Amino acid sequence: MTPTPKTLALLAGTLAGTLGGAAQAEFLKDSKATLNLRNFYINNDVRNQASPSIREWGQAFMLDYKSGLTEGPVGVGLDVLGLWGVRLDSGGDADKKNGLERSPGSVFPLQSNGQAVGEFGRVGVTGKLQVSKTEVRVGTLLPKLPVITYTDSRMLPQTFEGEQITVREIDRLTLVGGQIEHAAERNSSGYHGMSIGGANSGAKAQDSNKFYYAGADYQISKSLLAQYYYGNLQDFYQQHFLGLVHNWTLPVGTLKTDLRYFASTSDGKNASAAGRAEGYVGSGYYGVGANGKAITSGEIDNRLWSGQLTYSLEGHALSAGYQQVSGNSDFPHLNDGQGRTLYLLTNAQMHKFHNAGEKTWVLGYVYDFAKVGAPGLRTSLNYFTGRDIDDSQYQRKEWERDLRVDYAVQSGPLKGLGFVWQYAMWHGNDLGQRDQDEHRLIVNYAIPLL
Repeated sequence: MTPTPKTLALLAGTLAGTLGGAAQAEFLKDSKATLNLRNFYINNDVRNQASPSIREWGQAFMLDYKSGLTEGPVGVGLDVLGLWGVRLDSGGDADKKNGLERSPGSVFPLQSNGQAVGEFGRVGVTGKLQVSKTEVRVGTLLPKLPVITYTDSRMLPQTFEGEQITVREIDRLTLVGGQIEHAAERNSSGYHGMSIGGANSGAKAQDSNKFYYAGADYQISKSLLAQYYYGNLQDFYQQHFLGLVHNWTLPVGTLKTDLRYFASTSDGKNASAAGRAEGYVGSGYYGVGANGKAITSGEIDNRLWSGQLTYSLEGHALSAGYQQVSGNSDFPHLNDGQGRTLYLLTNAQMHKFHNAGEKTWVLGYVYDFAKVGAPGLRTSLNYFTGRDIDDSQYQRKEWERDLRVDYAVQSGPLKGLGFVWQYAMWHGNDLGQRDQDEHRLIVNYAIPLL
């Protein structure tokens, strides 16, 4: 919950630079503060195993303070994010009597006895500096980029610590670059290193404190956006991303085309047999061992491409997409085993459809009820079906169906009060996997303080 020494040093330097006269006046006058309340409930029902279902319920308090910038050619500011979560109930036991050992899921940290903590939280501090149309941020970051995206799918959001620069000096071009050193998972009070699936568990679990990223968004025209991004988790993988998004206004409705391509290769210790023996490995499929079972070398080798068309008309949006994975490894991404959000068409509620060899069709439908006199009400339905997952024994496949309903109060004293219901059903034929049904109920309310 305590900021790192580096962040505290940054805070002291930033405050020292802002003290004084007119500069401080702008710093305070343009400040904004909001208290966000989130009540979060999740019920994950396991269908084909004796494992208990997971039920967790908690209340989050998130204080978001954003200062203004000091006057002058160099503007300096400070942001503070305070996160605190309180457990109302958690665990998978049908009997909720006090004292029973729980089986928590992914909302609360665990104590040494396996029970969920009663409360947890952390504080994030970010210093910001702006010159012209260039901004530098140091400290707590919430990146939303193709190669790194924080996840906000539980009670508290995931946060990162590092440095980022954003340059908008050239019209229609945005350049971004940065370095991440630590991550705090959505159910964690502290920061730690970063890892990938396959390397973050067991006796040889490994992580890295260096994730580098850079990229560009170029608005070729009002309707056409081109993207390139690069990400590198030191000693694990390097990743290139190309994206193209086009919005076409038709005589009736609009058509959006979204094309994405990722190419990922090994880096550092993951590129050598000796490094992989130390635990710097990824998940995936390599071949068949002497015993006839599937094996993996652990080396990152992945290509992923996808495309999606979305047709929108009068509150309706119908989409269809396809994604294909090739190479011997699963799609590599930052994943310490506590949840993640991926910039993929297949970023479903429970699973991500990113396995080696997997081919996935995606169908979606969204309706905005504002068109029929019910503003603030919105529904979405998505269906994912993946097949041809690489395996030596049989053709693995999976599917997921997601339904989401959102409603936000539009007027009156409770304006901004939001309700979300998410329901997902996942089924697969992989040995040891659990078919699951999952409900999430979320209530959000924002209270402006400044």
